[in-house]
Amino acid sequence: MEFLVTICLLFLCSLISYFCNMFFKKRNQCCYMLGYECYKAADDRKLDTEACVRVVMRNKNLGLEQYRFLLKTIVSSGLGEETYGPRNVLDGKEAFPTEKDAHSEMDEIMFDTLDDLFAKTGVSPFEIDILVVDVSLFAPAPSLTARIINRYKMRDNIKSFNLSGMGCSASMLAIDLVQRLFKTYKNQMAIVVSSESIGSHWYCGKEKSMMLSNCLFRSGGSSILLTNKRALKDRAIFKLNCAVRTNISYDDEAYGCCIQREDEQGYQGFLLTKSLTKAAAKAFTGNLKILVPKILPVRELLQYAISTLGRKQIKDQTPDAARALSFNINLKSGIEHFCLHPGGRAVIDGLGKSLGLSEYDLEPTRMALYRFGNTSAGGLWYVLSYMEAKKRLKKGDRILMISLGAGFMCNNCVWEVMKDDLEDTRVWDCIDRYPRKNLVNPFTEKYSWINDECLNFVRLD
Repeated sequence: MEFLVTICLLFLCSLISYFCNMFFKKRNQCCYMLGYECYKAADDRKLDTEACVRVVMRNKNLGLEQYRFLLKTIVSSGLGEETYGPRNVLDGKEAFPTEKDAHSEMDEIMFDTLDDLFAKTGVSPFEIDILVVDVSLFAPAPSLTARIINRYKMRDNIKSFNLSGMGCSASMLAIDLVQRLFKTYKNQMAIVVSSESIGSHWYCGKEKSMMLSNCLFRSGGSSILLTNKRALKDRAIFKLNCAVRTNISYDDEAYGCCIQREDEQGYQGFLLTKSLTKAAAKAFTGNLKILVPKILPVRELLQYAISTLGRKQIKDQTPDAARALSFNINLKSGIEHFCLHPGGRAVIDGLGKSLGLSEYDLEPTRMALYRFGNTSAGGLWYVLSYMEAKKRLKKGDRILMISLGAGFMCNNCVWEVMKDDLEDTRVWDCIDRYPRKNLVNPFTEKYSWINDECLNFVRLD
């Protein structure tokens, strides 16, 4: 009898020890955001209507057909007059970019945002334990992480990671990487730098599917400071609740829908095909299947499960009754704010429709696209900054970040707001002028004559 009691006590002690270890392990695996900064270029870098026309007219490979395509694309893109272009493109050197141009573009974005981040948070570069840089199209040697370490004289035992080729969803991938490292290393400070090299990859050919990137992508980037130190919890502005990554590169069509290559004339650029929307839908659906159970309340999940089960049972017998039983998941029962990738108006419209979002929900993403364009991996942080500048965020609110990128990948995460009264405008010093009611691009009025039928018989030089 005593032996049995001893065994039971040992089992009970082991069980208690297991749950205590799990509790403290999870407790020490938090990922807090202490701050973030977005890049805003000088006013002389703005790509307004006239600047865009000068860039287009320099390309002697283009004809009337291409001009009409560009007009239609720019007008429907959702971009405004105040986005920023690379310095070498505005200076007329896009056809022959140099290594110096690429480094100069990256240095300005990385160092400007990092300087602001260190100054605002009071954190020293010497305190950083982990550094992750994600720039898809520029991977020099030494790496960009080495360039940052050299600039700020960081420690020799810093854990650095340089991510390339991950496209517009790279920032969420980098955040997930840091979160996973936090599970292994305690009391760490990490920085993620997200941007893209635009100037050295400007397309100078005439293939329509490759000209799209010139119309959508603009200069921008961001730096984010993260920690798993519980002592800094009171200083945190956001906490990462979960992150889910989906990669469907096994699908040939999805793999090739968003890819860097050369055209028939040898001009290098980024190809965006019509199958991109199909790939995005497939990756996004797969991601939601994993993400939804993590973020929605049990009541919502039970309603959906009951609806699905009932619909399957009676579908073959009475299709009308099956449709009546249908129940769409309401993401707003678990999420208060939606931070979508500002990849273009079509992307925003598609995601908004599939998620059942209102114009109020989509406003931050539309305004980020209009003001700054598609800044690739750094784009989501401009959307988040808009929400903060508009004083939308309250303590306890949850924010769903949705990113889509080459591969094809869909990387999403959910943040929880840790403080009330978040109102830092950052790059939105013009926030009082937003939202804009009229998003019509001036190209419509100034260059609609390009579509005149009489020009079909005229050669434009």
